[in-house]
Amino acid sequence: MDAGKILSAVSKVELFGGLSRKELEMVAGRMEPRACAAGEVLFRENNPREALFVIAEGRVELYKTDVYGSRRTVASFGPGDFLGEGSWEEGSLHSTTAVAATPGEVLRLDRGFFTLDAAASLKILSNIMRVISRRMRNANALMISSAAQYESGRTRREHDLLGDRLVPAEAYYGVQTMRGMENFNISGVTLSFFPALIESLAMVKKAAALANRDLGLLEPGVAGAIITACDEVIQGKLHNQFTVDMIQGGAGTSANMNANEVIANRALELLGREKGDYAACHPNNHVNLSQSTNDAYPTAVKIALIRSGARLEEELEALIKSFEAKAAEFSRVIKMGRTQLQDAVPMTLGQEFGAYAATLREETERLRQNARLFLEVNMGATAIGTGINSDPDYPPKVIAHLREAAGLPIVNSPDLVEATQDTGSFVMYSAAVKRLAVKLSKISSDLRLLSSGPRAGINEINLPPMQPGSSIMPGKVNPVIPEVMNQISFKVIGNDLTVTLAAEAGQLELNVMEPVIVYSLFESIEMLRNGMATLRRRCVDGITANEERCLALVRGSIGLVTALNPLLGYDACSSVAKEALETGASVYDLVLSRGLMSKEELDNALAPENMIAPRKMPARKR
Repeated sequence: MDAGKILSAVSKVELFGGLSRKELEMVAGRMEPRACAAGEVLFRENNPREALFVIAEGRVELYKTDVYGSRRTVASFGPGDFLGEGSWEEGSLHSTTAVAATPGEVLRLDRGFFTLDAAASLKILSNIMRVISRRMRNANALMISSAAQYESGRTRREHDLLGDRLVPAEAYYGVQTMRGMENFNISGVTLSFFPALIESLAMVKKAAALANRDLGLLEPGVAGAIITACDEVIQGKLHNQFTVDMIQGGAGTSANMNANEVIANRALELLGREKGDYAACHPNNHVNLSQSTNDAYPTAVKIALIRSGARLEEELEALIKSFEAKAAEFSRVIKMGRTQLQDAVPMTLGQEFGAYAATLREETERLRQNARLFLEVNMGATAIGTGINSDPDYPPKVIAHLREAAGLPIVNSPDLVEATQDTGSFVMYSAAVKRLAVKLSKISSDLRLLSSGPRAGINEINLPPMQPGSSIMPGKVNPVIPEVMNQISFKVIGNDLTVTLAAEAGQLELNVMEPVIVYSLFESIEMLRNGMATLRRRCVDGITANEERCLALVRGSIGLVTALNPLLGYDACSSVAKEALETGASVYDLVLSRGLMSKEELDNALAPENMIAPRKMPARKR
């Protein structure tokens, strides 16, 4: 590369913006051109930063290596991008490895340049700080996007109602997404945390593009690019570009525009255009054609909840099977049942665990029943349900395409005005999720009680030891897995209240509180799914029974007298129970000493199989 081309390339790099012609010539004169073959390494992770690189041709990828030696690509850069800007700081190390993804050419600027000209170096450092500041805008209340630190220095100018903004050149999102990121730095949880929601947004956009193409409203080439971009998102690509917070004002407009912009910019690439060249494919005019946030967003949410709910049901089924397996394993372990935390009557540990399986199995149908409410959507409603700015033939066409894209028997509401403001299906499903959480919490509390001790508690079962339980009490092991399931359940119960209040807060033709409803539901589903998997794998599957302890508690319990009630009568049994309680004598010994039954009769009455199920009662003497 000759000097003129180097100078031309350097002058287009943001890092050298603001430099005078003389300073640019000085920088270009110090640049060392270097041809790179595909796979060639420019610098390695944890090696000293010795130079700054400007990409003139080809593409360069950055990757990090984990402790097991596996590579994870974190960014891909092209012509005009720069790498290694931290080389100005003596002794700093590269945090990634840079490798040429394609044959190309880079310009290398040795770190020694920064000692040559103070004025030029200060301008370059100022630009570096501005780039770092822009990368840091992706910071939120809890974390910094791991990809943010690898944004290039290049930008593109975009325009919206409020004016012009610079958007990172490699970003697929646009100006309206940027405003959403800046305005709603709330929960630290972005759309990218919930892939099902992103994929469902893409399904809605794909169905709309197909319907608009069928109606002649969208040119086939543009429609095809949008559809391909949507398919890529559905397949899991570009999810890191969905950067707005789950909790946002505007009834989900920022989420909808995030999808519109990402899909539009990817479609532009497929059309051979630059990102931001919206004359060819516009986020609003093309991707959002015949839609409003008020029909596209809730429709996508409903599809995503059906899909996420199915995964929740799968994990619930796995937990049920674990409890059923334990019920079979413990089917002959006799123990005392309890009511009001007091001795009641004998049962088997298998019956106890079988009851847990049965009560959870009831929830699978409740979840499915309420999820079916999400099959009714409001596509074609646009702003408030009147269908303004959409073709009269659009609703049936978009529903047909959406059915195919989502693989679900979706139908349109018979009253789109009502459907646009109604959030009843979210309330119903949240209630079903809460009901499951309540049962899981009750079961977890039972497991903690049954395993309490080990010497001074009930100690009928052993939970798998997961970690030391105290920083001060040696040997203590706590029931940490049921404890975390309790806490997850409390959060889900609280989320249900949030959904209820947000649903009630809807006004007139729209409920603007849908984002917090959506976030609460997805968080509850995700936490419950993870919690059930943890409970199953790290607790239930490893539970063992203390059979001798269970039997000893049965033999020493006054509750045994209940089994004799049909044979001796309530008054006689009450007398035996009272004396046993006062003297500490066993029920068994007192019945024999009083001559109320022979040993053979007593042993038969107290045989385990006679105490854990109904049996024929002897006729009472008149």
